[in-house]
Amino acid sequence: MSFGRNPHVAKAEAAELKAETAKDELAREAAWRDAARQWERAAERETDDKRRQQYASKAEAARASADEPAAPASADEPPKGEAWIN
Repeated sequence: MSFGRNPHVAKAEAAELKAETAKDELAREAAWRDAARQWERAAERETDDKRRQQYASKAEAARASADEPAAPASADEPPKGEAWIN
């Protein structure tokens, strides 16, 4: 364990990366919710008010990302479950 570092920050960042690279909607949503939970835990452990507020706002943003539908990966490919008709 490292001294002076908040371990939940790294966990939250890893969860955000996992959410951004998730292959399906359920995995993406679960990863964003995990990121929000980790940001909240980071905020609880933080002693600096400025960083605590920053972590709390990141938790809110992660929850908002979990609630909104994922955008299609590319304009050239159809959304999952749909086929293009030529």
